[in-house]
Amino acid sequence: MSITILGIESSCDDTSASILRDGVIFSNIIASQDVHMEYGGVVPELASRAHQKNIIPVVHQAIEKAGIQANEIDAVAFTRGPGLLGSLMVGTSFAKGFALSQNIPLIEVNHLQAHILAHFIDDVNNKYEHPEFPFLALLVSGGNSQIIVVKDYLTMEVIGETIDDAAGEAFDKCAKVMGLPYPGGPIIDSNAKNGNPHAFEFNRPRIAGLNYSFSGLKTSFLYFVRDRIKENPNFIQENRNDLCASLQYTIVEILMNKVKRAVKETGIKQVAIAGGVSANSGLQDALREAEANKNWKVFIPQLGYSLDNGAMVAITGYFKFLKNEFVGQETAPFARMTIK
Repeated sequence: MSITILGIESSCDDTSASILRDGVIFSNIIASQDVHMEYGGVVPELASRAHQKNIIPVVHQAIEKAGIQANEIDAVAFTRGPGLLGSLMVGTSFAKGFALSQNIPLIEVNHLQAHILAHFIDDVNNKYEHPEFPFLALLVSGGNSQIIVVKDYLTMEVIGETIDDAAGEAFDKCAKVMGLPYPGGPIIDSNAKNGNPHAFEFNRPRIAGLNYSFSGLKTSFLYFVRDRIKENPNFIQENRNDLCASLQYTIVEILMNKVKRAVKETGIKQVAIAGGVSANSGLQDALREAEANKNWKVFIPQLGYSLDNGAMVAITGYFKFLKNEFVGQETAPFARMTIK
């Protein structure tokens, strides 16, 4: 018997819905919110209003593109957290209503776990190579920087995490210092390709174990740029590519040093990256270099599954469906959740 899951993602500023059948994605619709660009970051109230506007047409498109009827869906998986509470409430409320209307079960999904399980998605026309258990996952996004031992689809252990800011936040905040629009990470990545990664040196944190810290790097970058502007008001414009390349090189080096240590300590040489920063070309290149030189097996998600999307929610819901892990209508979203 086939299992068809509707996955709904609304943790931040992307409204997404996906239809999955037996581990294969048939549709993955994403509606982004450009309104936040003029504010230099996501505005929670505006995000939740946009979700309310987008969620019905997004789900309708997902069902239509998949070529199925609503009554063919066996369960609804939704992001319970972590994320912006107002945004999560929109997705959770819709999921509850849809489940009631179709008399089907609800499945809560941890957004962080979903990013990792995106590595197990197959498309209608493509079957990808998936990691074997156990493997290490480097989860890097605007809100998270974690190293995780993935023991099974639903069994994960965090062995390292940021003690303050995340890597994605460092990219965005430093981009703002340079006057680049939000989100700054992709723009830094693009500019870095034309710059010298060794042009400038920035602070590297000294944190014990496998944990990360990026607050010192942000401060170091801010003071460095401020002091150079005093000497030359056009410093940013004249050195933007080198600034981006040097910043990206520093962040990637910080991330990779801990991953290398994690591989050494655990003996696990399968490494997967997940989260929005997994799309960064510098990080991908560093991982491929480690794969070639250190005999690692590296897994990089397809671009469409690295950012927030309903497909990753649907695949997580599928694995939970197989274990009958359902929740009731009383389930409330959580702004803060961790990987257990």
